Amino acid sequence: MGKKSPPKPPTPPSPQAVASAQTGTNIGTAVANSYLNNINQVGPDGSVRYTQDGVIDWQDPTSKKIYQIPKWTQTTQLSEAQQRLYDLNQGTDTELAGMAGEQAKRLRSLLSEPVNLNNEAVEQRLFDLADRRFAPQKQREMEGLRADLTNQGITQGSEAYDRAMGRFGETWNDRYNQLALTGRQQAIQEALTARNQPLNEIIGITSGTQVGLPQFSAAPNNYNIPTTDYAGIVNNNFAQQMQGYNAQMANRQNNMGMLGGLFSGLGSVAAAFSDERLKENIKQVGKTNDGQKIYSYNYKGDSKPQMGLIAQEVKKKHPNAVMKDKASGFLMVDYGKALRA
Repeated sequence: MGKKSPPKPPTPPSPQAVASAQTGTNIGTAVANSYLNNINQVGPDGSVRYTQDGVIDWQDPTSKKIYQIPKWTQTTQLSEAQQRLYDLNQGTDTELAGMAGEQAKRLRSLLSEPVNLNNEAVEQRLFDLADRRFAPQKQREMEGLRADLTNQGITQGSEAYDRAMGRFGETWNDRYNQLALTGRQQAIQEALTARNQPLNEIIGITSGTQVGLPQFSAAPNNYNIPTTDYAGIVNNNFAQQMQGYNAQMANRQNNMGMLGGLFSGLGSVAAAFSDERLKENIKQVGKTNDGQKIYSYNYKGDSKPQMGLIAQEVKKKHPNAVMKDKASGFLMVDYGKALRA
C-alpha cells in the first residue's frame, strides 16, 4: 500500500547565523542605550553636553560583518562667572609658578648643606645673638668698673685691679653659660625656622584656590533597554518545531497502522458504498500501492469518521471494481477487486 510523503524535519538553526544575529541585537541595544543615557545637563555653574563625532567600524569575528559604533564626546562648559574666575586663577597660578621657580633656584645652595645642630654650632648661634644685646651692656659695665677702681685709687696693673677685672669676667662668663643652658632649644628652633621658611614660602605660593568643575546630580532616569535573547528564541522555536515534527511522525505511524488494518479488512468486503456524493469532510491521508488515493471522511448525516476510496476515482482506474446500486443510484466499490487489481 502506498503512503503520503512523510513530513520533513525542521532545519536546525546555523550556530554562526544565530551568533551573528545575537551580536547584532546586542550592539543595537547598546547603541540605543547610549542615545537614551547621554543626557545633556545644564546648571548654574555650567553645563555638560554630549555630541556624536563620528563612528568606529567594528568587525564581528564570527560573521565578519562590520558594525558602525557611534563615538561620543562629553563637553563641560563653565558659566560666564565661573569662566572669569577660572581665567583669573589660571593667570595667578602662572605668575605664582614663576615666582616659585625663582625661589627654588635660591634654595639649591641652601639645601645642599644639612642643618648643623651640634653643640658648638648652637652655642655659636646663641653667642652671636647675645652679642648684639650684651656687648653694649658689657662695655658700659666695664667702663663703670674702671671708673670706680680709679676713684678708689686702684690703678691698672695692681693686684686689686686684676682681681676686680677677673671677677667681672667671671660674671659675664656665667651669664653666657646660663644663656647656653637655657637658650639651646630656642636656638635650634630658630635655626630650623630659618631653614624651613623658604620652603614654606614656595608651598604657600603654589597653593591657590582652584575652580571646581560643575557638579550635577544623577540623571533622573537611567534608561536601559534589556538585550533580546535572540539565540534563546531561535533555539526554543526549533525545539517547538521538532516537537511538532515528532508528533506528526507519531501520528503518521499510527494512521498508517490503522490504514493497513482497515484495508486488509476491506479486502474481504464484497462491496461498499463509496460514492463521493455521500461523503463530506474529505481529506487525503495516503495512497495504495498502485497509487489510488485514500481519504478520511464521514458519511453525510453520520459524524463517525471513516477511511476508504472514492468510487468515482476507482472507476477511472479499475472500472470492474465499481458498480451502481439500482435502488439508490449511488456507486459502490468492490474493495477486494480494487485493492487486488
